[in-house]
Amino acid sequence: MHTSWLLIVLVVLAGISFYLGRSRAMQSAGGDMRQLHSLPNFYGWNVALASLVPAVVIFALWQAVQPNIINHSVVSMVTTDELTGGALNLVMSDVRRIANGLDAAISRGVMSASEARDLSVGDASIHQQLSAVGTVVGAEVSNNVLRAAQRYRAMTATGSLMQTALVLIVAVAGAFYGLRQTNRDFRARVSVEAVVRAVLIFAATVAIMTTVGIAFSLIFNTIKFFNLHPASDFLFGTTWNPLFRGGSSLGILPLLWGTFYISIIALLVAVPIGLFSAIYLAEYASPAARSIIKPALEVLAGIPTIVYGLFALLTVGPLLVSAFGPNGFLGLGWMRGGSAVITAGLVMGVMLIPFVSSLSDDIINAVPQSMRDGSYGLGATKSETVRMVVLPAALPGIAGAVLLAASRAIGETMIVVLGAGAAARLSLNPFEAMTTVTAKIVAQLTGDNDFNSPEALVAFALGTTLFVITLILNVAALYIVRRYREQYE
Repeated sequence: MHTSWLLIVLVVLAGISFYLGRSRAMQSAGGDMRQLHSLPNFYGWNVALASLVPAVVIFALWQAVQPNIINHSVVSMVTTDELTGGALNLVMSDVRRIANGLDAAISRGVMSASEARDLSVGDASIHQQLSAVGTVVGAEVSNNVLRAAQRYRAMTATGSLMQTALVLIVAVAGAFYGLRQTNRDFRARVSVEAVVRAVLIFAATVAIMTTVGIAFSLIFNTIKFFNLHPASDFLFGTTWNPLFRGGSSLGILPLLWGTFYISIIALLVAVPIGLFSAIYLAEYASPAARSIIKPALEVLAGIPTIVYGLFALLTVGPLLVSAFGPNGFLGLGWMRGGSAVITAGLVMGVMLIPFVSSLSDDIINAVPQSMRDGSYGLGATKSETVRMVVLPAALPGIAGAVLLAASRAIGETMIVVLGAGAAARLSLNPFEAMTTVTAKIVAQLTGDNDFNSPEALVAFALGTTLFVITLILNVAALYIVRRYREQYE
């Protein structure tokens, strides 16, 4: 709550600074904006940014540093020789929970600030007072934990007051500095654009560093996994059998095969339907039909994947069993259960249709109309023009759309968890249950197993494998697009 109010005050100060900066600029020009170097709004934004940016930076740094300082100060009150690692984290979580409960009790009038400060473990009402504000305190809470919570609360309150004072002082000082700069010759537009450019560079840097951080996290944990499990067995093993008591077989080949098999079936469904839909919408559909069909197709992209998974589990799987099962009306007996590669592949293909259709539609519409007119002028029919002119010109972009759909298929989780089953096997039968890399990543990180065990660290190795495969696909697609792309005037 304190943080929210402080941010609101900063926004209000920025608005006031904007108005004062704009007014001061007009006054310095005698009311004639033609005498100003920049438009009046730029002067207002300059003062607002001078007030807001330094204050927000200090606010963010304080928010990042203060919890670490408080934890370092408080942890000495509860640390013993036997209390380290995960146990210490649990105790510190209790300390923060009790401190938050004391704050809530004071704000609701359950107890006063002096009562919260003097509270002791022997006080019989401690459980009732904290339970009244939704904080459950166990009977085993020690005096050290309670004292640490009281100190944590006091230090947090003091730090918040210091933060508020410093941030507001910096905001006001920045506003005065910006107003002092403001005159008719000041290059306000240049100053504002420099700040905007810095913000954009910072945003791009955050995006890049996030990607780098993810890559390094995968790589380091993968190296740790390969120190515990041979890389050759992981990369070329044909058995996936993670035994939590030892003797695990962690070969990735069955998972890769299930991933690619399901993705291929999904693309066989999505690419023809999506591409033909895009051709119809771009070249043949009337404006009225397009206004209805295109939004209807794009609705598929907004359906949560868990819904597609339930659709595969409850509808498509039983429907396929009724056709291809032992008692199916076709009498083939190919399919034993609803969870199978074909089930997940069909449903995933339906999910991918809007990715292929929408992107291909935009790409086909981007082909210059002059190319179509030239084809018609040479006597070609509409179908010939689409087949021999439009599609070749749009082929690189269509390849990119198919690549996007393939990446989406490889990374899908919920549909394969619910529709494909959990069996890791190498088989060509699409009516059998299989699993994928993403499904096993979820399975390996679910539960209370030791995080440093091969069965948990293997999830990072699986993620690194997917990362490398996707990177190779993107590089190959980029090469193909650049190699065969035609340039048009």
